[in-house]
Amino acid sequence: MSTVTAKKATKKASSAKTTKFSKETYLGWYEVMLRIRRFEEAALKAYSQQLIRGFLHVYIGQEAIAAGLTSAIRKEDKICTAYRQHGIALSRGLTSDGCMAELFGKSTGVVKGKGGSMHFSSKEHNYIGGNGIVGAQIPIGTGVALAEQYRGTDNLCVTMFGDGAARQGALHEAFNMAMTWKLPVLYICENNKYAMGTSVTRTSNVHEMHKLGLSYEMPSESVDGMSPEAVHEALERAAAHIRSGKGPYYLEIKTYRYRGHSVSDPGKYRTKEELNDYKDRDPLKEVETKILTEKIATKKEVDNIKDAIKAEIEAALIFAESSDFPLGSDLYDDNYVQKDYPFIMD
Repeated sequence: MSTVTAKKATKKASSAKTTKFSKETYLGWYEVMLRIRRFEEAALKAYSQQLIRGFLHVYIGQEAIAAGLTSAIRKEDKICTAYRQHGIALSRGLTSDGCMAELFGKSTGVVKGKGGSMHFSSKEHNYIGGNGIVGAQIPIGTGVALAEQYRGTDNLCVTMFGDGAARQGALHEAFNMAMTWKLPVLYICENNKYAMGTSVTRTSNVHEMHKLGLSYEMPSESVDGMSPEAVHEALERAAAHIRSGKGPYYLEIKTYRYRGHSVSDPGKYRTKEELNDYKDRDPLKEVETKILTEKIATKKEVDNIKDAIKAEIEAALIFAESSDFPLGSDLYDDNYVQKDYPFIMD
């Protein structure tokens, strides 16, 4: 081969695409992440205007996990998660209108204004929902997996928790039961390093959270949570293992939240340098750059997604503001009631 031919071959190889996912997948990931990012930014602004009250835990920085979930599991699979959950709910198909209205406490919200930021839920989307008690969703998700096994489906329950919840005793009880009964549950620790504000290294002798699963001989691995590709591939492996009847799988997905634990947290326990290092790996920017530089899609196609999401979030804010608050009498709707409960006393 001549020198000129060799140079051309090298240039051609270096400019070749490194993707193994389809255009549809990349654009889907980008849309999911952008929707979450813009929704959360709008929610923060609305909170500052006192249009949203109570707690607010945003998902900014962790969007690659929601994107990977969207492409790697089935719509029939269940998801049970913690209270930083707007992004997961949106990725499952809950509407921006319904989610924003719920934050505003309106009757048009996904749970009629009764749940707020931490308690979205949707039977239609197999979204068991968020849970406001640290770690409480772990045994709940394990129970949902037991129900799927009992019914004879090949669905799984994705049970998500943060690094802070990994110190809860309920996790160990659930892990033991799930492995003993080979339940179809996929445990995910979204490790954003700081729980409510104290680093993993200061609160646990186990710094690699995935090692907790090894105590129960549960297949466990660590995943780059800033990459939707890595998240998708790990979830796909885990789901195949579970659906084959081999029991649970545990993923520690290492991620990072750009904001504090909640809106009241200034995040002074970490350095600006560390925060900026993670922002340099921002999954939304990384995917957009990949789409454009590798010509997966055109700039016009990307811009169309941006315009559509902008309009969607603006409409969601208008919808939430213009919706009515629930009536006081609505407190008595949607409650579990046992008519023959034997311990009622007049």
